[in-house]
Amino acid sequence: MNATQGFGSGRRGLMGMPPLVLNLIIVNALFLLITNLFKEQFNLYSLLGLHYFTSPNFESWQFVSYMFMHGDLYHLVFNMFALWMFGSILEQVWGPKRFLTFYMVTGIGAGLVQLLVAYIRLQSIEGLLTPEQIDYVYTQGPELWREGKTFSEQSMAALNRIINTPTVGASGAVFGILLAFGMMFPNTMLYVFFAIPIRAKYFVIIYGALELYFGVTGTQEGIAHFAHLGGMVFGFFLIKYWKKKGVY
Repeated sequence: MNATQGFGSGRRGLMGMPPLVLNLIIVNALFLLITNLFKEQFNLYSLLGLHYFTSPNFESWQFVSYMFMHGDLYHLVFNMFALWMFGSILEQVWGPKRFLTFYMVTGIGAGLVQLLVAYIRLQSIEGLLTPEQIDYVYTQGPELWREGKTFSEQSMAALNRIINTPTVGASGAVFGILLAFGMMFPNTMLYVFFAIPIRAKYFVIIYGALELYFGVTGTQEGIAHFAHLGGMVFGFFLIKYWKKKGVY
């Protein structure tokens, strides 16, 4: 994906990146490096990934820390490439303080939406189980999950997966940035796979619709589609709020 349009030069660092975007990329890369280097000593995903409220691993700081954790190198590169491409332009326009505010609000908002969707799913799953089964999942499920095991009963396994699978990645904030770019520069031409031209506003609409479809249908399980949408939703309302206040 590439973009073409003229923008102000602003303050730039390595590879033409403004300082905040550059620092965010460095921090995210360091988190993945440390996670892999010390994975035999401790599991950072359990400590810093965003867990469901009732999980024994849940901590309030995870609404921030989860944004700096990534599942693998591909996950990191995809997010950081988008952060560099679209975030660099937004930081030049907004300045680092407002850009950081936007990044954090959309990332935390994405986490809240992800847990809200998990809550809705849990209600339907728990309706299929007895109180004894639910209690057994909550008490025995975390240990089974650490051992790479789960329950044979389908609903108990689904409940265990939601409770004990952490959400990780900067995708929610990145999707918020993509939404902001589409709102601010709607007619900028993006080149998907460096070959297919599409205007930014249409790209954002199509991407959002796909995320909604994948989330509702359960396609591509293991990807937090509703967190992506949550980042876009929080980004949309934050930009609208800034416009109303005349600081956009």
